Amino acid sequence: MVARAAKEYCEKIGDQVAALTRAELDIADEAAVQAAVAELRPDAILNLAAFTDVDGAESRAEACYAANVAGVRNLALAAVEHSVRFVTVSTDYVFSGEKEGFYTEDDLPEPKGVYAVSKYEGELAAAEANPEAVIVRSGWIYGRGGTNFLSVMHRLLGEGKAIKAISDAFGTPTYGADLARRMRELAASDFTGVIHVTNSGEGTSYSGFTKKLAELGGFDIGLIEEVSGETLNRPAPRPRNSRLATVREAKNLGALPDWEDALKRFLLSEK
Repeated sequence: MVARAAKEYCEKIGDQVAALTRAELDIADEAAVQAAVAELRPDAILNLAAFTDVDGAESRAEACYAANVAGVRNLALAAVEHSVRFVTVSTDYVFSGEKEGFYTEDDLPEPKGVYAVSKYEGELAAAEANPEAVIVRSGWIYGRGGTNFLSVMHRLLGEGKAIKAISDAFGTPTYGADLARRMRELAASDFTGVIHVTNSGEGTSYSGFTKKLAELGGFDIGLIEEVSGETLNRPAPRPRNSRLATVREAKNLGALPDWEDALKRFLLSEK
């Protein structure tokens, strides 16, 4: 989802883009990664590949670690070898979710679950292999072509389907198109290290996001049922609160638009 948005944005501003599919490049294969970077000779690598099936990771740990740790390390090493800027995306799930308020880049990660641990180990692998790497933590990402909860709610509500939305989990929504643009800007900057990137605002719950979407899209808010996350009995743990503070982002590049503004633009793009 974000990779497609990045390809579209980068080509729009005149970049030459090699957007490789999983079939074209297995990032867990170190030799293949080195060969691809040597052949393409890019100015920057935006790593938007990941194993993102949070519940599936509990039973497919090997595949999860291959993409989220080994793959990140291989790309980071190749970027060093060929003097290429490297920007990779991580997640708000690296935090436990027990903190009140917003997590900053200086808060200690305490990932829970295979997916979350793999993403944090991927951060460590990137930083160790490539001290100039940019590690972008984001969360609650949605956009065109997405298949996650936030990306498909408008379609389900538009079809008149009832929705169960969690009311006791909180995060900072991020429009994939905005995240893609920011990653391209980071590639062109001299920033290094960890940075949080989300749309601005106070964040919301899943039910709050869905209700705002219904309001903006003119959907029946009565279709939305608020539930507790505990009632869903999902295999993997999730952080109760994973809102990300973006002070470092605002200082270096300026704040992204408010999440409600981004949601309006997403809905317009879907018409």
